Amino acid sequence: MHASSLTEAQIQTLLLTNAVTNASEWAVAFHSALALKQGVSAADVDAIRHGQPPADARLAALSTLARTLIDKRGRIAQDDEARFLAAGFEREQVLEVIAVVAASTITNYTGSVTQPPLEAQFGDYAWRAGTTV
Repeated sequence: MHASSLTEAQIQTLLLTNAVTNASEWAVAFHSALALKQGVSAADVDAIRHGQPPADARLAALSTLARTLIDKRGRIAQDDEARFLAAGFEREQVLEVIAVVAASTITNYTGSVTQPPLEAQFGDYAWRAGTTV
């Protein structure tokens, strides 16, 4: 996942978006912390945690495409791809987003089933599905 043309901040944006979209509570906390560490603004992390696109246009394009892929089960429309490309991404990067979404969805599902305890260092980023924490 991390051998990509996408930056670590962009990858964390995808992973956080996927965790929220898949309602994976442990992953939301974990990727909130990592996104902040990678330079994603607190406001953008908060927006994603609330199911909204980030204010940063490129991160918003990534987040929106990831959410759309999950919501539409991979059946995105040409308009969905066009909006992503209009934000300055390349067509090949659509495949990178798909790869991140696929890999993280498996992890999100696993976490939702196993419900691992949240480590203390991520406690400040605790999130509950269906809330606006």
